[in-house]
Amino acid sequence: MNTKTLKKSYLLILCSLMMSITVLAQGNKEQRVSPATVAKGTINGAAVTINYGSPAVKGRKIWGDLVPYNKTWRAGANEATTITTDKALKIQGKTLPAGKYSLYVVPGEKEWKIIFNSETGQWGIKRTGETTDDATKDVLTVIAKPVKSAKMNERLVYSIAKNGFTISWENLTVPVIFK
Repeated sequence: MNTKTLKKSYLLILCSLMMSITVLAQGNKEQRVSPATVAKGTINGAAVTINYGSPAVKGRKIWGDLVPYNKTWRAGANEATTITTDKALKIQGKTLPAGKYSLYVVPGEKEWKIIFNSETGQWGIKRTGETTDDATKDVLTVIAKPVKSAKMNERLVYSIAKNGFTISWENLTVPVIFK
């Protein structure tokens, strides 16, 4: 085997190894750039869990730029964000039955649509960049009003309180209140 062929073989092996490591790292949620995170709590007596990928700001403008206004967003990174409740919850006069849902949002400058969707387990976006939200599987849609955060939130954070949950990232907090 000549030297040129040997170098090409080593280069091919090296490239294959690097691609394998990259693919395996995506499967390992602890090693992701936007780590898998869980928020747990009780809302009006119901045990609620929110699973999401927590991206960082990293000096970027988030709202209206990285996450465009008036376009459906997966409400986190990586897989579509999910919310699970063990009891039915009332929100804005509507009932969210007990179960597991994908959570999507449509951020706007003055109000956000919060979407609870019955399909779960999917990656958050398609190869084309659109979210995987299938509107025919939307169970409930409500409106929430964003407010300026008391502090800068480098990472996306969901917090659960007795009357609902909040989404906080960059300079905004969006309270989603259940009655």
